[in-house]
Amino acid sequence: MRNSAFPALILFLTFTLTAQNAPAPISIQVHSAQPTGPYTPIWNYFGADEPNYIYAPNGKKLLGELDALSPVPVYFRTHNLFTTGNGEGSLKWGSTNVYTEKPDGTPVLDFTITDRIFDALIAAHVRPLVEIGFMPEALSTHPEPYRHTFPKGDIFTGWSYPPKNEAKWSNLVLAYATHLRDRYGSQTADWLWEVWNEPDIPYWHGTPEEYDRLYDLTSAAILKALPNAKVGGPEVTGVSDHSEPFLRQFLEHCAHGKNEATGQTGAPLDFISYHPKGKPKFENGRVVMSVGTQLRAVERGMQVISSYPEWKHTPIILGESDPEGCAACQGSQNGYRDGPLYGVSVAAAIMRTYELARQYGVAVQGAVTWAFEFEDQPAFAGFRELATNGIDKPVLNVFRMLGMLGGGPKGDISRATWVNAESSGALPLARVVANSVTGEPDVNAVATRNGPEVDVLVWNYHDADVAAEPAPIELSVDGLRGKSVTALEFRMDATHSNAYRIWQQMGSPAHPSDQQKQQLEQAGGLEQTISAHSIPVQAGQARIQLVLPRQGVTLISVHEE
Repeated sequence: MRNSAFPALILFLTFTLTAQNAPAPISIQVHSAQPTGPYTPIWNYFGADEPNYIYAPNGKKLLGELDALSPVPVYFRTHNLFTTGNGEGSLKWGSTNVYTEKPDGTPVLDFTITDRIFDALIAAHVRPLVEIGFMPEALSTHPEPYRHTFPKGDIFTGWSYPPKNEAKWSNLVLAYATHLRDRYGSQTADWLWEVWNEPDIPYWHGTPEEYDRLYDLTSAAILKALPNAKVGGPEVTGVSDHSEPFLRQFLEHCAHGKNEATGQTGAPLDFISYHPKGKPKFENGRVVMSVGTQLRAVERGMQVISSYPEWKHTPIILGESDPEGCAACQGSQNGYRDGPLYGVSVAAAIMRTYELARQYGVAVQGAVTWAFEFEDQPAFAGFRELATNGIDKPVLNVFRMLGMLGGGPKGDISRATWVNAESSGALPLARVVANSVTGEPDVNAVATRNGPEVDVLVWNYHDADVAAEPAPIELSVDGLRGKSVTALEFRMDATHSNAYRIWQQMGSPAHPSDQQKQQLEQAGGLEQTISAHSIPVQAGQARIQLVLPRQGVTLISVHEE
């Protein structure tokens, strides 16, 4: 005879064990009536090695998408603006042929390619962060070999050496700045200027003192054409044991050294720049990131800068702030770049950078994501880029959500503020900086308020790219007025806003057909996962339940009705 109570007992035990094993909901509390300071974006800076891709069709398309992210202006930094060549781009290479010489040594200036680059930026309403470099072949003290053949051989060829004629160099910089001023007029007042890139490694085959001299000569020439230009540097690597001495001697020079161009004491320094990078690795068949390595470099630079009373309040630009060091390099350890892990790591690094800046009392003006797009490459080839062959990667959708903070992308964010946000799933900042995120995930949130709109960005990050249970989240937003609010949600994760997944389902075509590309372009957009709907407000508080997968980012926008 069957015992009818037995199945019921099994069912009861199953539910009980399931409930016991289910992860506890993470509590995120947003106190929208508790502002913690003005909201100032730092994510709106981008860059790349290859300037000639900027005016390619896919480059122009991507610039337009960057401009559409937010009301705040986007800045773009590129290498190789002075490099000699025919304008042909390749991995880690670009050229403008801005300077050549006749056989008798007479300078020949040609701004044709330069104009294509800057015309494309200006047409997209993108502001240049003008990096003066590298050395034209005719001015290099060691010109041969000049063009490199990356990924084969040494990339630090003749373009990385000091000028053999400083007067000609200064005249070139003056003519270049004058041309840009005359062509683009008052727009240049909002541009930023800098000298060279990573002079603490073989990007610069000169001494630190020779770099200081180059900085003096270059900044003087820029300021002669544009007296109000904002000039900064030195764009060192790290900061690390290797680069800290270089950074310190440069800061000392700008504060107290003899200016080789003016003969006066000190040099202009409107912002200080350096390059924090992470260090992913490939182990046990998976990518393991290290956002902690990137943040330790961020922190060390802040420690150095804040130790100088004369520089502590000078804006900082993280001139390349990335999960690793080489956008054009491929390899298993870089396999994260096509999927959601790249995007969530960017969100985590940027928001933790804000925390470090508050801790050290410094001002970060921008964090440059060194990623754009590569021409003449297969789709989803593992490069660090925002789009591939005109198809947006998941990381670009994270920037779209970042652009919504503060009431963007169409509103005026000038009055937006950070508001207090607390997450029971957030790891302590010191732990993330010291050890990265290798045990429990970092399920964290930030929030802004702009009038009746509250925007909450939530991420679920872990260094290891492995499957894991999603995080159940109970979000509460208090400090609200009225009886109800309208809420909506956007998301990027493995199954949302992820063209890479659709491409894999197609069989990973290296060169998608026109029909496939159209489908992928549509899949590359930001997906609204929950449409606008009304939520009751009780005692000034609205409650929202959601589930966020590992390596996912979501933006919840709440509007008072």
